[in-house]
Amino acid sequence: MSALEVGLVVAEKSYAVSRDSLVRYAGASGDFNPIHYRDDVAESVGLPGVLAHGMLTMGTAVQPVVEWLDGAGDDAGVLGWVSDYQVRFTRPVVVDPADGAEITVTATVGALDPEAGTARIDLRVSSAGQTVLGKAQVVVTLA
Repeated sequence: MSALEVGLVVAEKSYAVSRDSLVRYAGASGDFNPIHYRDDVAESVGLPGVLAHGMLTMGTAVQPVVEWLDGAGDDAGVLGWVSDYQVRFTRPVVVDPADGAEITVTATVGALDPEAGTARIDLRVSSAGQTVLGKAQVVVTLA
């Protein structure tokens, strides 16, 4: 924990989301709501287009933290594990039929608790230049 300090960016990454990604996620999750794959249905209910599943967005957003904790394949070993994760959904991720979408995540140390051996990692999650998850925080227990 001594190498960590509040304000340190521990991970930054962008992820492509395509319509294929949405179909695969629907199959894995069982969420076949047509707003996730049909433009006509999404638009008929007032949406700007097909939306990524909220849980897909949430799962994608924590991935850079998981990779960081895993040591990103280096010889340092596992740094810790996710012990709590919470977000607020602020905007949907609209997935264009041709270009898809991109989710960008920056993970920054927000707080340290040396006594508990934990760190709070704050996530900045955006797509198309807008924040899509608010108050996204990951509590990690350090090994």
